[in-house]
Amino acid sequence: MGMHRAAGAFGGLRIHSRALIPVPYDEPADDYTVLIGDWYTKSHKELRGFLDSGRPLGRPDGVLINGKAGKVGVKQEPLFTMEPGKTYMYRVCNVGLKASLNFRIQGHKMKLVEMEGSHTIQNVYDSLDVHIGQCFTVLVTADQDPKDYYIVASTRFLKEVQTGIATISYTNGKGEASPELPPAPVGWAWSLNQFRTFRWNLTASAARPNPQGSYHYGAINITRTIRLVNSVSRANGKLRYGFNGVSHIDPTTPLKLAEYFNVGDKVFKYDVIKDEPENTTDLSVQPNVLNMTFRNFVEIIFENHEKSIQSYHIDGYSFFAVAVEPGTWSPQNRMNYNLLDAVSRHTIQVFPKSWAAILLTFDNAGMWNIRSERWERTYLGQQLYASILSPERSLRDEYNIPENALLCGIVKGLPKPPSYT
Repeated sequence: MGMHRAAGAFGGLRIHSRALIPVPYDEPADDYTVLIGDWYTKSHKELRGFLDSGRPLGRPDGVLINGKAGKVGVKQEPLFTMEPGKTYMYRVCNVGLKASLNFRIQGHKMKLVEMEGSHTIQNVYDSLDVHIGQCFTVLVTADQDPKDYYIVASTRFLKEVQTGIATISYTNGKGEASPELPPAPVGWAWSLNQFRTFRWNLTASAARPNPQGSYHYGAINITRTIRLVNSVSRANGKLRYGFNGVSHIDPTTPLKLAEYFNVGDKVFKYDVIKDEPENTTDLSVQPNVLNMTFRNFVEIIFENHEKSIQSYHIDGYSFFAVAVEPGTWSPQNRMNYNLLDAVSRHTIQVFPKSWAAILLTFDNAGMWNIRSERWERTYLGQQLYASILSPERSLRDEYNIPENALLCGIVKGLPKPPSYT
């Protein structure tokens, strides 16, 4: 929310499978969380001031790994230690504001085992592109000479590459890390090809969602297709972003409160954008809420006509990332969808002049945010909400409002609606 991430308000949550559920790998010797992200030396208040005045954030000042920015050749305390011959779990998340990052560990291979809560086919990588908001879990075996090695995170798709480093040390290490950092890949086509290697592990017992049997998602009929094209405007010298010609702004009464108290029509309108975009250049500034039908199976296309990479997230849901391709989407592109083992995840990147297709069942009642993970774009309107109402007002689908919930705006002082049953 707001600019909290720019002030360092982020962290990791480790969620483990229950003891009775087997996971498709042996228990690691230790479990490490690695938070990588670009960073600005200006305060979050200054950055917010830039955006409020209609300016972009500009280029990041550096890249941090767990809050630190090491330098090659400068002695530093190791971030992690490994015992020779043992295998360790690294949970890597891009918590930055703007830049996609390439993550690698000097001299070591990484076996990908999980992506945003889903077990993956266990391919081995020299490096991984981690886009904003994404989390990967890899296994790393300490099978090299006993010394220090660099962990490296470097920006991708920016004109000037910025790099953050940290070190890992073998417990019986002899010598410091080599000054030769492992090279980063070049070009977004490499990253696109890497995306195509990501597959869902259908044989794993855990971390596999099963709403209405949707692990057979390729056999479910699509009931609605929504194309979301990113929009940008610099009218009157002020920068704004949006989807399909609408730049979202939060009303004084929170959307969910207005809807819950049946006064939504006084605060916002549903479906102010069309499922097929008509105008993506002239931005209007207003609340942007899609009215979704409960339990419908929906196809969403994120279309990026710009030269910069985008990253999008949906709250409250995991979705099947079935395709990311260059060009403009058309119904014929469905022939290229992965309808068998696309990874179920929460965040998807869209490369320059490209599109991404996701499939999901809107079976989680509520008011859920769909947003850019490039935070200046979110702050300046490139977000919207999906409203999913259960027609039965059943506690099976959604809880009542908490008794101690704070009320504000036009609902303050109103009697609470009838309880769900």
